[in-house]
Amino acid sequence: MRILWAKANKILPVHSGGDIRSYNIARQFAARHELTFFSYHGGAPDGAYEQALREHFPGAVCVCTGARQDTPLRRGLDYVSRFPRRAPYAVSRFASPAVELQLKRWYEEQAFDVAVCDFLDAAVNFPKELKIPTVLFQHNVESEIWRRHATNGSSGLKKLVYGLEFSKMQRYEQEMVRRFHHVIAVSEHDKELMSAWVDASRLTVVPTGVDTEQFHPVPGPGQEKPLVVFVGAMDWEPNVDAAEYFCRDIWPAIVARVPNAQFRIVGRNPGGRVRRLACHSVEVTGRVPSVVAHLREAALVVVPLRIGGGTRLKIYEAMAMGKVVVSTTVGAEGLDVHHGQDILLADTPDLFAESVVSLLQDAEARGRLERAAAELAANYGWPLIGEKFGQILQTVIGESCKVAPRYAKEGENLNDTSQSW
Repeated sequence: MRILWAKANKILPVHSGGDIRSYNIARQFAARHELTFFSYHGGAPDGAYEQALREHFPGAVCVCTGARQDTPLRRGLDYVSRFPRRAPYAVSRFASPAVELQLKRWYEEQAFDVAVCDFLDAAVNFPKELKIPTVLFQHNVESEIWRRHATNGSSGLKKLVYGLEFSKMQRYEQEMVRRFHHVIAVSEHDKELMSAWVDASRLTVVPTGVDTEQFHPVPGPGQEKPLVVFVGAMDWEPNVDAAEYFCRDIWPAIVARVPNAQFRIVGRNPGGRVRRLACHSVEVTGRVPSVVAHLREAALVVVPLRIGGGTRLKIYEAMAMGKVVVSTTVGAEGLDVHHGQDILLADTPDLFAESVVSLLQDAEARGRLERAAAELAANYGWPLIGEKFGQILQTVIGESCKVAPRYAKEGENLNDTSQSW
C-alpha cells in the first residue's frame, strides 16, 4: 500500500498518549508499506526535527506553518481573532493554506492508495472532495471531552468558553465524521457515541496498544516503598484536573492512614496549578527521559481522571510492567479491563482512597492484581494493533467505489476556515 499519514503538530519526541499511538502504528506501516508521514507544525522552522522525523519515517514531508501560539497572550489574541468562525478553536488554529495546498496536490494526483487523517484537528486542511480513500483516525470523541469540560464545575468566563467550544466542536465533529470514507475509533464507547452521527458500518474500533518490549515486568523482590504514581502530560487540562482532584480530595485520606506514603506526578510541562501541588508527600517531576524507571519504583499507579475521551495508553503501560492501577471509570473508559480482576475502579474520593490504602497495606492482594494486569497487557502489543489497522485500510481501499464520502452541498465549503469554519 502507498499510505499518506497526515498529522498536525510535531510527533517527536513521542510523549503524549495520542502521539505514542500514532507513532507506533505508523512505524508498523513504514516497515511493511510505502508510507509518507506528513507532519506540519507552527513556530520557527526546525531542521533538527525534520532530520529526526526522516530517520524514523524515511520519505517524510514536513511543513512549518509559522503559526505562533506559544504564550498565553498570543493564544488569547489568536482565540479572539478566530472566535467569529463556526469551527472550534481547537481545530481552526491548525488551518494552514500551505498544508491545504500540499494535500490538494496529492489528492489531485491520486498519489496514494489510502490516506489517514490523524486526529480531528488535521481534518481542517483536507480537500473538500476526497478522491483518495481516506480514514479519519479518532483518538477521542473531541466533543465529549469539551462536554465534560463544560459540565465539570467550571464557572464564570471559563464555563462560558467551554460551553461555546463544546457547541462548535459537536457540530464540526459530526460533519467531519460523515465526510470521511471510514472512521477508526479506539474504544467501543467512542464508536457508540459516533454511531449516532453515521452508519455504524463506517466505524471500526482498533484498541490501544502497548510496547511490550519496553514495558514488561522486572523480576525481583516486591515493592515495599508506598509510592503512588500518576503519569500523564501535565499541559493537558484533563490531567491537570485529575492531579488537583487527587491531591485535594483523595490524597489526605491516604496519608492519614499510610503516613509514609508518597505521591509522584510524572509528566511534561507542569504549569503553576500542578507545581503548587508539590509538598513533603507530593513530588512533581516535570518532563522525564522515560517513565519506565518511575513505573518500576511505583507500588501502584493511579488514574484519577474526571474528564477525557479515547483510551489511556498509560494504563496499559503500567499494567504491562506488572503494576496494579486504581482508576476512575472515565480514566479506564474503553479499555479491556475488569474491576477486581486486573484493575480497581473507584468514582468517589472515599472509595478511591480506600482502594489505594488497601493495596498499599495488602501486598498479597496487590500481587494478584499485578500478575493479572501483566497477562492482560501482553495481548496488546503494537504489531497486533498495526495489523488490525492495516486490514481496515485494505478494506477501505477495496470498498472505496461503493462508499461515497459526504461532500459539501452546492455553495457550501466545509473547509473554508475563513468564513463558515
